[in-house]
Amino acid sequence: DHFGHQRPDPRVRFFNKSLTHPGSVGGLNQMWNGELDFTYDINGDQCDLAYMSMDVCVDLAPKLVHKHGQPMLKGYGTSWVYVYLPDTTFEKIKSYVKVGTGWDVSDEGTVHDRNRNLVAIEASMHHQEGQPKPSFWVVKDKDASGSDISFSRIGSVQEVNAQAQHQSVHRGVGIFSVSMEVEGSPNFEPTPDTGDEANLVFTL
Repeated sequence: DHFGHQRPDPRVRFFNKSLTHPGSVGGLNQMWNGELDFTYDINGDQCDLAYMSMDVCVDLAPKLVHKHGQPMLKGYGTSWVYVYLPDTTFEKIKSYVKVGTGWDVSDEGTVHDRNRNLVAIEASMHHQEGQPKPSFWVVKDKDASGSDISFSRIGSVQEVNAQAQHQSVHRGVGIFSVSMEVEGSPNFEPTPDTGDEANLVFTL
């Protein structure tokens, strides 16, 4: 099950064990952060996972990277991409985070398209040497169904993004790790009752 699927409840719970602070750099406070964990109910079994899945569109269409000599969308297609998901899916994710962690989720960094009822998020991607890059898989037989469906890996998202025939918006199931960021003093761990909101960081 995944968010955006026909089932009203994707049968997953969200958790965060704790937030950590990276320390101060140059006297400036940084964000507290923590990874979200997920417990899926899969055929009656409780499965603890470090990632979640949801119906999305991944935008690999060419982007304007320079305007009047100024860089725009630096690292697009290499370190991050736009991912679009239904507004109802994003609202449900926010509610699950609230129930599982106590934190309200900020809309910072998201763009809402009210005409299409979509939300655009900036999804990070591993791209440094030695990091596992996110894979891009396609269905082998589009006419297959049920247990007959199989997939073939055609490369990393970065490799697919560099191929002209794949430079478009792709619809499918995206698998993400998700972390939370909360602003606060390095000396005191923030708690949900402070009235602050948490930012969600999605990584393909």
